[in-house]
Parts: sequence; C-alpha cells; structure tokens
Amino acid sequence: MTLPLGSAGGYSTIIDARTEDEYALDHLPGALNWPSLNNEERIVVGTMYKQVGSFEAKKKGAALVAANISRHIEQHVMDLPKDWQPLVYCWRGGKRSGSLALILGQIGFKVALIEGGYKAFRSALVAAIPALAQRLSWRVICGPTGSGKTRLLHRLREQGAQVLDLEGLANHRSSVLGIIPGTAQPTQKNFDTLLWDALRNMDPARPVYVESESRKVGNLAVPESLILAMRASPCYQLELPDDERVQLLLEDYDFFVKDPALFCARLDALVALRGKQVVETWQSQIQNGQIEVVVRELLTTHYDPTYFASMKRNFLQIESAPVLQATDRSLACFTHIAQALAAE
Repeated sequence: MTLPLGSAGGYSTIIDARTEDEYALDHLPGALNWPSLNNEERIVVGTMYKQVGSFEAKKKGAALVAANISRHIEQHVMDLPKDWQPLVYCWRGGKRSGSLALILGQIGFKVALIEGGYKAFRSALVAAIPALAQRLSWRVICGPTGSGKTRLLHRLREQGAQVLDLEGLANHRSSVLGIIPGTAQPTQKNFDTLLWDALRNMDPARPVYVESESRKVGNLAVPESLILAMRASPCYQLELPDDERVQLLLEDYDFFVKDPALFCARLDALVALRGKQVVETWQSQIQNGQIEVVVRELLTTHYDPTYFASMKRNFLQIESAPVLQATDRSLACFTHIAQALAAE
C-alpha cells in the first residue's frame, strides 16, 4: 500500500472529503480536509433521513455539498495547474468524495478515488502493520526510568540512524506520570496511522532503534505484532548514575517542578500500587519543596523494581545485552554513545 505524493506519476494532493471531526479522529498521512459536508450539516442531513425521508434528505445534502465544493474550488483550486492530480476519499460509500471528484474531473483534472474510502484504507493499514514490523531489524534501547533512553534515541536520529520514537508519536512519556500537560494524545486510529507511516518508510537493510516500551503508551496500545518483534530482538542496556537520573527527570519533567500541585495530583494514580499513606507522604514532601527526594524514592522503590522484573520477563535477549554506560546526562555524552552505535 503506497501513497506517492509529489513524485513523478504520483498524487499531487490527498483530499479527505469527510467532516472536520472525522478528519480529526484519523486521516491518511498528508491529507487535506475539504469537507463536502461539515459537522453540523452532516447531522442535519442524517436527521432528515430518519425523520423526513431519504429523498428530501438527498436534496438537502446535494445543495449543501454543491455549496461547499464551490467554496473549496474558489479557495484552493483557482491557481492550480492542469497537471495537478488529487487523490480523494470519504468514509466508505463514496458519495461525498465522488461529488467532489466529479466536479474536479469536469474541470479537467485527473482525479483518483480510494475505493471503499477511509474504511478500506484502515483495514489495509491494520493488515499491513505485522509484516512491516517483522521485516525490520530492531535494536532495543533498554534502561531504567531516567537513564536517558529518549535522549539517546534523539541523538541516534541526529547521527542518521533509523529511529522509531513511540513516545513521540503518542505524545506521552509512557509511565503513569508520563502525561504531557497541554498536549493531547492522538486517537488510537491516528496513532496506528502514524506508526504505519513511519514503518513503511524505513529501510529493512538498516537497523531501527526503539525504546523498550510496554504494550501501552499512555492510553494508546502498541500493536501486538510490533511488541513481539521488539521483545525478540537484540537489546542494549543503557545505564546512568542515580544522581544523574534524578537530575535528568527533574529536567525532562520540569512542569512538575514548576507546578507542585499538578505533581501531587498525578501521584494519586499510584495509590492502588503504593498505598495511600506512601503517596500522601510524597505529596507532603512535594508541598514542602522536597521534590528531588520524592523523585529519588520514586525511582528506587517504584520504577526500578518494576522495570527490572518486566525486562527479565519480556525481553528475550536482555541478559546478553551490551551495556551502554553514560557517565552523565549531557548532550555530549549521549552524542558520543550514539556515534558509537551508529558506526557499528
């Protein structure tokens, strides 16, 4: 399944003719949203189908679609050359995308439609991910919380290595405290699409570096096929001194440092695991300015035991993983490690 954009013989633009809300839930990579019916209009037409009848609803829908297509042409099409070639889709039936494609075709553009619409694309995407995951050569960066795994991935990318940053795609730092304030996670469908798009563009002849994630990143599930491929692959064990780990977390989670009330509120999620008394003690320490003390205890009593048990249970090659020793949390240190890995 390929979606060539901008290349010779490829599509110039991908156009999603669904509503704004449908588009926001997920869409083809790079697609522009030209709704044939907007959110409110789709509700109006759907209500007419149920309460008045299909014939009256179709007339109303046709008038709304025609007006919207006219606006899209005025706003987006007037300056386009004749060799512009759009790929158009809607949900499934093709009425919304077909109407837009008909008018664009009458103008003289070469228009393609996705048969079966977004629903068919989604089915093909889900079916494609297992094979994409299996064809790649994974290198898993393991290491306890705060050891700098994400920092290393970013430095590897700078060195030209192939990297799959699952936390970056998910807008989440994976742990129970990993929510990023003010940044919403994508929908599960959109996460799957972002992941598929990343996997299909990777070179199977070169290794792909990925962090040792669990099955969920925040509220999003990582496809089982990818999890299994990662867990069977060669690993590296990244290590960083505890003092440096604490300082790294204070830097990477600076929003908790700046907003102690937010930190306290997030710790409520650990009550079921650590007990109410322990969590209340941490919250009291945070309120008294002892954030560093709490971060250190979170590492040693909560994150580290969970991490090491999970690694031994799930990653088949963790026992033979070469150690990557970071002496400090500096950019220079992680760049040096990344350079050595990229040169292998």
